[in-house]
Formats: sequence, C-alpha cells, structure tokens
Amino acid sequence: MTYHPKSDFMRVMIERGYLADCTDYQGLDEALSKGVVTAYIGYDATAKSLHVGHLLNIMMLRWLQKTGHQPITLMGGGTTKVGDPSFRADERPLLTPEQIDANIDGMKQVFAKYLDYDRAETPALMLNNAEWLDGLNYLAFLRDIGRHFSVNRMLSFESVKSRLDREQSLSFLEFNYMILQAYDFLELNRRYGCLLQMGGSDQWGNIVNGIDLTRRVLDNEIYGLTSPLLTTSDGRKMGKSQGGAMWLNADMLSPYEFWQFWRNTTDADVGRFLKLYTELPVEECDRLGALSGSEINAAKIILANEVTTLCHGAEAAAGAEATAREVFEKGGVGDDLPTLALSAEELGGDGISIVQLMVRAGLAKSGKDAKRLIAENGARIDDAPLTDAGLMLDAAALASPVKLSAGKKRHALVKLG
Repeated sequence: MTYHPKSDFMRVMIERGYLADCTDYQGLDEALSKGVVTAYIGYDATAKSLHVGHLLNIMMLRWLQKTGHQPITLMGGGTTKVGDPSFRADERPLLTPEQIDANIDGMKQVFAKYLDYDRAETPALMLNNAEWLDGLNYLAFLRDIGRHFSVNRMLSFESVKSRLDREQSLSFLEFNYMILQAYDFLELNRRYGCLLQMGGSDQWGNIVNGIDLTRRVLDNEIYGLTSPLLTTSDGRKMGKSQGGAMWLNADMLSPYEFWQFWRNTTDADVGRFLKLYTELPVEECDRLGALSGSEINAAKIILANEVTTLCHGAEAAAGAEATAREVFEKGGVGDDLPTLALSAEELGGDGISIVQLMVRAGLAKSGKDAKRLIAENGARIDDAPLTDAGLMLDAAALASPVKLSAGKKRHALVKLG
C-alpha cells in the first residue's frame, strides 16, 4: 500500500500487518490525527475465555490505546442470545442469560491484561449491548431501524450466501443478527461518540451495515477497519492447534502449553507473528524473522516469551521457558528421557513418518498401535496434542530435539545424530 498515514495508529496498523481493509483510509487517518478517536470491537460471549484467534484484534485495541485513543470492548450480552451466523454451517446452540454472564466474567479477565480500564486519560470501556438491546420495542425497532435494511442486499452478503448456496437452513433469528450488530454501531456512536468499528475481514459486511445505518439515521460519518483472517503458513486457522482452541485464560490452558504453542511456530511465520503479537520494534521483528537454521529457534523463544508475558506475566513466561529448557536441552540427562538419534540418511529427502518415530522411540509396539494412540488423543509432540498420523518430520523439523509423548508418563526425545 502506498498510502502514508499521518496518525500513529494507522502507521502501526499498516507497518505491522494488521490492516486488511478500511472504508475510508484518509477520512479515518484525518480523524485519528486531529484528536481522540473511540473505537470498538464486539465479542460474543459464547465461551468462558477468549482464544488465540481473538488475540490479533485485542492487540489492535491495545495499540489504539497506546497511541492515545479510546478502545471499547463490547460484550455481546444481547447478541449472544441470537448467535452470529457468519460463515457457520449450522445454528449456534442458544445460551441462558446466566451462562452468558459467566462467560463475560471469564473474558473480562483477559481484556484487563491488555487494556487499561482505570487510567485517567482515554480509559478503555467495557460495555454490554444487552444495555440497549434487551429493552427494545419490536414494533418501534422494525419501524425506525428495520426499514433501512434491504433484504436483497442482506442476501448478497457472503456469510448468508454461503449458507443458502449449500441449502443449509438460516433461521429468521440468525438473519436478524446483522441488523442488531449494525444497531450496536449506531448506539455506540450516539451514546459514546464512537467513530470506528474494527474486526476480522469476515465482519466487513456487518461493519458496512452499521456505517450505512448510522449515516441514514444520525447523518454521522463513521468508519470501519478490518484485519486479515490469519492462517498459519501451512494453511491452518490461527489459534487452532491439533488439540483444539488455544485459550487465553490460565485455568483453561496452562501458561506452559500457551508458551509451547508459540515456541512451535513454523519458521516462515516467526517474523509476521512477532509484528502482530508482540510490541518489539518492526526492524527487530524483521531481523529475527529472517534468521534460519537453529538460530530461528532463538527467535521462537523470544516470540513465546513476549506473547506469554503479555498474556500471563513475565514470571509465567520465564517459568515456561525454564521448564522447556529442562525437558529439551537436558534431554536424556536432566529428565532421563530416552533419546532416539537419527542420521541424515535415515531421514532421506521426505523425512520420516511420526508413526515410525513412535515405534522407533519405544512409545508404541507397532505402527497400528501408534495410529491408535494418535486417534485416541493419547500422543503429543512437543507437549501439544498430536492428531495427524500422516505427519512427516524432516531435517528442518528436527533442527532442535523433538519431544514425543504417549500418555502422561512416557516420553522420548528425537534428534539428529
């Protein structure tokens, strides 16, 4: 992008890779450079914790506050009662008000680590859309808000179209979701002077709806900004490991497992993830991301430490690194782990299969036994669940020792000869 921003926030968004699209770059940049801009991201309360998939947008709110603006975390106490149909193949299970409140309490613990809700200048605000959605009068809402929505246009949105194209049912309840989300933006603009909604690029249609509605009803100029939907370089959705979601609450995922997730980042993703998930200077992120061979592992440890420090504190990060060093570096000595040393010839060009390694390392009696272990979620690689029985490890993957586990008590290290 050739656009040169005036505001610190837009510069950070562009330089660090947070920006996928914006409804009006120059208009938003002008507003950001003139004074304090209030911006929000909405979070539906569907679980007790946020996960790594949310972290990109939480970092955007953090940078917003760091550059002098005001972030709003909007909890979907109202919209969660309906459920966002975006890109889902089925309808979400409906939660009770008590479950929703408990989930919001759990999610608050995460936000408080990244945003300052108590500072005197531009404190972060935590709001709940139940505040204005719960008391809506249906007829008044239809008359005042519903008339601004074209069903033809709503049917053209990708999130709706994909459900209809697959001939999957889309209930009227879910169809209303985009109207409610648009109404949130209108209310936040009216009540708090909120000028910007941010979200993942799958939220583009919903964000544009809110801008359109606010222009029609209040005649106010507001903006939308989206972040890229991140996949890892091997095509997996960011934040999903083989064992499921990588939660940000310590009671749902230990800081050590969280640290390991980042330590196991693919080489090709290190530079990009340092820019998005840490606050290290961009030049340093580029330098670390360009390392290769065994040096890239040092960059991965920096990434894991920085991200874990933000989420769980410096002590938890140091503890996780110390535990990892004991297991990996002392290997057969410190933890008395059996070690399998492979020669380059044994690896060949394509590497060696994980099933073969489990057998060679003495963790499974046969290939069949190894596959059963993997299928029953009894196997782990570098302390992360191993679910792909077809996984191949090549020389790059074994540049540093790899820990294999069967059950909770049987472990082995695999390294190059």
